[in-house]
Amino acid sequence: MTEQTRSTTPSRTARQTAAKPAVMPTRRDIKFNLPAEKIADWHDAGGPQFAAFLNTFSIVLPVGERFFIEAVRAHRDLIQDPELQKAVTAFIGQEAMHGREHEEYNEALFAVSKVAPKFERLVGRLLNFAKERSPKSFRLSTTIALEHFTALLASQVLENEQLTKDIEPRFSALWYWHALEETEHKAVAYDVWETVMGRGPRAYLERAGGQVLATLIFWALVTPTFLEVVREQGRLTDMAGWRKFMRYAFGEVGLIRRLVLPWADYFRPDFHPWDHDNREYLKEIDGFVARHAQLQAAA
Repeated sequence: MTEQTRSTTPSRTARQTAAKPAVMPTRRDIKFNLPAEKIADWHDAGGPQFAAFLNTFSIVLPVGERFFIEAVRAHRDLIQDPELQKAVTAFIGQEAMHGREHEEYNEALFAVSKVAPKFERLVGRLLNFAKERSPKSFRLSTTIALEHFTALLASQVLENEQLTKDIEPRFSALWYWHALEETEHKAVAYDVWETVMGRGPRAYLERAGGQVLATLIFWALVTPTFLEVVREQGRLTDMAGWRKFMRYAFGEVGLIRRLVLPWADYFRPDFHPWDHDNREYLKEIDGFVARHAQLQAAA
């Protein structure tokens, strides 16, 4: 079942209770050694604007994932179920590895962009403000909102081979690995939320409000930064590149277009991340890790 073909009557295995994770994540220590010289043009098929869009998204990942870790960890003492505790530990480990690899990714971008490090500092200040001034439940609602968004992006990467095919292989491998692990742990923070907040009206209003606020802030920050990164590269008037971008973002490939309906599904009162049951892609993890290890050894 794909993100776009959710069953209206999910199976019991797809809709686990908050105390019983449907999938147990695993922390994997993998390095990608990205070629810094390809940072602006690693996605030939989607063009430099599409690469710039994904590069801009990468900027927020290390600081965002640290925020997610702290938001989930703040509720750890309230979790009684040992399986969910184990899943939280693996979630934290995976997010830490993602942050490390995207920090290396971002260093290559920071070397050629003035706006990128400024944007990272801005996002960091906003998240620190949230940590200092907002309640723990608000920080967790923001986390599950953005985890839903990243899970949908991950699903697109796994389902649509055009997003990772015929591009620089190490960048392709990093995004594919990230998508696999985001899928593997996509319900962990949400299960923590339901464990500590339940499914009552207050919990629903707080998570729905968190999604609206997180979405508005995310796009209000990312969109102008993306355009500034493109401007720095001298690509604002590159119409051929924009045509590729539109095809990959909104047209035939449609990374962003395909997110809209699954994103809105979050507002169902009985929503759970595994209603979008794409766990069949997780069968690829062990093979992917083995192939990547062989490539790294041969490099």
